[in-house]
Amino acid sequence: MIDAESGAIAYAVVSFGGFMGMGNKLFAIPWKGLSFSPTEMKLVLNVDKEKLKNAPGFDKESWPDFADRQWGESIHSYYGYDTYWKP
Repeated sequence: MIDAESGAIAYAVVSFGGFMGMGNKLFAIPWKGLSFSPTEMKLVLNVDKEKLKNAPGFDKESWPDFADRQWGESIHSYYGYDTYWKP
């Protein structure tokens, strides 16, 4: 997800859980929760599996309002990151 106002990459939306594509839950992960592995040429999710299991998520029919700063602050706080819009 890109913040249209600032042009910053705000979140990566990842799918977790379920079985064979059914029952998957979606999660907005603050961009700071990922890192790039140059040796493997891929993004690495730096979130503990248990933390992700208990994270606030959403389903594909009901996405949150990513422009809502209060919602964004709660997501960043849950994962332990400062918001990207407040240095």
